[in-house]
Amino acid sequence: MNFIVCIKRVPTTEARIQVAADGKSLNPQGVETVLSPYDENAVEAALQLKEKLGGEVIAVTLDPDGNDTLLRNKLLPMGADRAILIKGGSAFDSAMNAEILAGVLKTLPHDVILFGKQAIDSDSYQVPSLVAHHLDLPRVNVVTKLEVVDKKAICRRQIEGGEEVVEVALPCVISCQKGLNAPRLPSMKGIMAAKKKTVEVVAAPAASPRIEIVKMELPAERPAGRIVGQGVGAVKELVRLLREEAKVL
Repeated sequence: MNFIVCIKRVPTTEARIQVAADGKSLNPQGVETVLSPYDENAVEAALQLKEKLGGEVIAVTLDPDGNDTLLRNKLLPMGADRAILIKGGSAFDSAMNAEILAGVLKTLPHDVILFGKQAIDSDSYQVPSLVAHHLDLPRVNVVTKLEVVDKKAICRRQIEGGEEVVEVALPCVISCQKGLNAPRLPSMKGIMAAKKKTVEVVAAPAASPRIEIVKMELPAERPAGRIVGQGVGAVKELVRLLREEAKVL
């Protein structure tokens, strides 16, 4: 069987983000990037499916800078059989990115296409569903348990007050939630084996931008808090400040 896992390189949650001089992009200097955490669960799911059912795992990333570090240093050592770097796309234009990804994925054999449920930089949740739409495939999002049996995927997902079970025919698109599995670390054997594996670089298919970034700016710094008093005696002053200064009453 053929399992494709799509991943994204994102800034760490501790990164100090700065706007670039053009005012329309982020300054990459000094910003450490990592595999988006939900994508780790998607990678582990793909590897577990291969171990159970046989076949091939292909790791795919769309990167505007053409950076293949995650593919070479993490995905291939974890156990992906090969990797594809699509040079192009945008950090924030989910619709365009989905169109580009779908244009490449349709050329690859696939039974299950896996994503993390969201990338932690843009937090849009859109790409898995949009890719499924472009490929005309069934999809299940935010999956917490996954089985593939008899050419169908059996997915469990948390809903308010319970759990939902969804069955879809293969091929399909799945987006993965935390708790689906415990992602493995690259082993020494995997690191050595990765040296013989390939990363194919392909140009991004033509796609129309859907978003124009006009301006980026950091949020204004919050003013320091202050103590207006203690106990019941402070209530009157607090209400006055909320009404006259904060203007929230």
